[in-house]
Amino acid sequence: MRPVGLVLEHLWTWYRRNWRATVVSSVLMPLMFLGAMGFGLGSQIRPGPATAGLPYVVYLAPAMLVALAVQVATGESSFPVLGSFKWDQRYFAITSTPVTADQLLTAQAVWVALRVLVSGLAYMAVAALFGAFINVGALLAVPVSVLAGMAFGAWVLALAASVNDEGTTFGNVFRFVVVPMTLFAGTYYPISQLPAWSRPLAWVTPLWHGNELARAVEFGHMDVLTAAGHVGYLLLLTAGGLLLARRRFHVRLKV
Repeated sequence: MRPVGLVLEHLWTWYRRNWRATVVSSVLMPLMFLGAMGFGLGSQIRPGPATAGLPYVVYLAPAMLVALAVQVATGESSFPVLGSFKWDQRYFAITSTPVTADQLLTAQAVWVALRVLVSGLAYMAVAALFGAFINVGALLAVPVSVLAGMAFGAWVLALAASVNDEGTTFGNVFRFVVVPMTLFAGTYYPISQLPAWSRPLAWVTPLWHGNELARAVEFGHMDVLTAAGHVGYLLLLTAGGLLLARRRFHVRLKV
């Protein structure tokens, strides 16, 4: 485990000096969306069946946490990983030491999860001050969000280890995957409001499963079997993404 810890120490050293550049995208943007959509637009929405009888901001807050997790995981798994392969080639420098490709990937994945965790806790602390979370069960939404973030971020890790462009691929990932997923996977409204033919598209996204779980742990309206299904699907996605990332790391680092 020491090699993994050393890589994590390296990532922390870099982040400690540059964390200010991530505050806007990691915390402030989700809070602004929560304020605009939850308090602004939400003031015009009456509690009803679509919001489970809750004020809109309360209904929205757990899903915004999961959306934040997916966005942070995508950001941390994309450009920094591509840059470490191509621009500064630090991955090659690291694996020229006794640190193996598997240990490097493990450390990078753990780092992504830690970044998602810290961003989620910061968002939750501020949102709770404004009454967006109504009970302590909401704390369980944090590990749910980390799992949902990793279920998507692991695949972005694999992609980052595969592409060799200047990052244009990631722009398309954000435009054509992350943004539509945020809009149509149950973050702002239940997908039962969508046309029936489009709902399976939401079902395959990690964000929808994370949204359902995050709301369930706070509001408590899900049976154990359904919750286990959501967790199992997210774990399966995470494992699949990490296995593919492992293969790509080995190929690219030629080990």
